[in-house]
Amino acid sequence: MKSVITGTGSYIPNIVKKNSDFLSSKFLNEDGTPFNEENEVIIEKFKSITGIEERRYAEDKLNSSDLGFFASEKAIKDAQIDKEELDYIIVAQNFGNVKTGSNQSDMLPSIASRIKHSLQIKNPNCVAYDIIFGCPGWVQGVIQAEAYIKAGIAKKCLVVGTETLSRVVDPSDRDSMIFADGAGACVIEAKDSSKDSGILSHATRTDVIDEAYYLHFDKSFNKDLDSSIGYIKMLGRKIYEYGLSNVPAAMKTALDKSGLSISDVKKIFIHQANEKMDEQIVKRFYRLYKSKVPAGVMPMNIHKLGNSSVATIPTLFDHVKQGKMENQEINSGDVVIFASVGAGMNINAIVYRY
Repeated sequence: MKSVITGTGSYIPNIVKKNSDFLSSKFLNEDGTPFNEENEVIIEKFKSITGIEERRYAEDKLNSSDLGFFASEKAIKDAQIDKEELDYIIVAQNFGNVKTGSNQSDMLPSIASRIKHSLQIKNPNCVAYDIIFGCPGWVQGVIQAEAYIKAGIAKKCLVVGTETLSRVVDPSDRDSMIFADGAGACVIEAKDSSKDSGILSHATRTDVIDEAYYLHFDKSFNKDLDSSIGYIKMLGRKIYEYGLSNVPAAMKTALDKSGLSISDVKKIFIHQANEKMDEQIVKRFYRLYKSKVPAGVMPMNIHKLGNSSVATIPTLFDHVKQGKMENQEINSGDVVIFASVGAGMNINAIVYRY
């Protein structure tokens, strides 16, 4: 049997936060001192590196579980399945539900249980659980669904990536401009192995000796704020170097396992973390095969949506699949790669034939 994505869905929040909205922000260094540069300069440098022009924030009344529910409904409808037939609901997330105005995480019950409740699935054999795997969480959820299908214990799985990162950022940290909210989902089904489509191979790795705390929770750079409250923090330069050094190799491992050639790859759906980093990762990946990056192989929506962690790949894939991205499409038989890097530090990649 092959594990085939039969439906996708995404939810993009309505609130648009433009770079210009940060002009009045009070950005500080880690020691609490102000930057010497004006915000216009800081923002322009930020845009040139990350490619981000604007990002989306969830409405105050909506939580991460709500966003995941909206995306899940669309994926189930797109797959044209009975929701009661789902064997697993696997939700990738990192911070649980965080209410507006508070960065206290609420993970009880799990986000997966809340989404199953919102979907009103009565089947007790539909098992719902969360995974915390950093930004590569949705890709890892797909890999887990593949394992259940290969083992013969599941026929239909719903994999969701949902996050509201805007509620765990330090407003005095310029890195806060990177993060966004959103959700993406897909239905994966067991299909006859005689069909060509489905997951062909995958690879995952975790590095922790030096890398475990490249992304972490820590106090605000603003010394006037409560030091007991944590915010998402990242060592940007180290993450950049780690990604460039290790993600291409993981992608190569996955592609080599599939037995396919680099020339077979039509699209690479890479975690929308940082435009320059993503471009360099893909460039190095092709260099491993002594090849040049084909035009249009790497769709990007980070410019308008920012970095929504576990949601970036499923929302990007859904938008291309649904024809919502100009000059981007995937056709039956196309080989694509899903690849991500994030907190852990974790890296994973999937080779998939559409």
